[in-house]
Amino acid sequence: MDWQKGERSQNVDVDSGGGGGGPRFGGGRGLGIGGIVILAILGMVFFKDPTALLSQVDQGGGQVAAPSGQPAQVDPQQKDFVSAVLGSTEKTWGDIFAANGRQYTQPRLVLFNGGVNTACGAASTAVGPFYCPGDQKVYLDLAFFQELQNRFQATGDFARAYVIAHEVGHHMQNLLGVFDRADQARRQGARMEGADGLSVRQELQADCFAGVWAYHSQERLHWLQAGDIESALNAASKIGDDALQQQARGRVVPDSFTHGTSAQRVKWFRAGFESGKVGSCNTFAGEP
Repeated sequence: MDWQKGERSQNVDVDSGGGGGGPRFGGGRGLGIGGIVILAILGMVFFKDPTALLSQVDQGGGQVAAPSGQPAQVDPQQKDFVSAVLGSTEKTWGDIFAANGRQYTQPRLVLFNGGVNTACGAASTAVGPFYCPGDQKVYLDLAFFQELQNRFQATGDFARAYVIAHEVGHHMQNLLGVFDRADQARRQGARMEGADGLSVRQELQADCFAGVWAYHSQERLHWLQAGDIESALNAASKIGDDALQQQARGRVVPDSFTHGTSAQRVKWFRAGFESGKVGSCNTFAGEP
């Protein structure tokens, strides 16, 4: 991936280590849903157990671990990469919104080390990359990229770009009102977790939106190289619920799915990439 071609975003922040107050689950523009459900939706964890949003919570219900208070140490080239990918998402979604008579509100992306305070609560590295609807920010500990490579053997710049685009996909859902509609459906009795649950459908839609971004960014920048799409599909396959559960537990429990299977994640990223159309990302209709 020739990421140097990308437009640089001005919306990348480096966490100062102080954070912005303690955990406020359901505050701000949060979804207003409680308990574990709010972790599954507000956390929007890329591949971890949603309860990881509670950081190092013990079995007896301990406190959320506070951020370390140390400013994040970020390699300039890594920040430049993140800025290039985020900038390309801003261009893609800005153009799509404009074509439909709307203005795209750009999210901010916060780089942190170890832990960070957000409008959705305090989070640690264990959470993985996530989007917080309460402050419309994507949070990313760059150590995750190393884990993506070491633990999941998902290598390449485009695999990392897919991570960012997936989280920006959640921002798209926030702007389009998907979160609000999912919360309304939950209040009416719809199930969140499970193979057919709303959480899985939301995550798969974010994968599809990442595919739409990949299509348009390639059309504009011609920055993908041989093997790049395969690296993103490989990353998607390695972080399906079934693959992760098999690795962690030695068995698969569909009733606890929150993000979809490996095959589903690949399917929906490919659907977005092959069509380039938001309309192809209706994961809420039919089988996910």
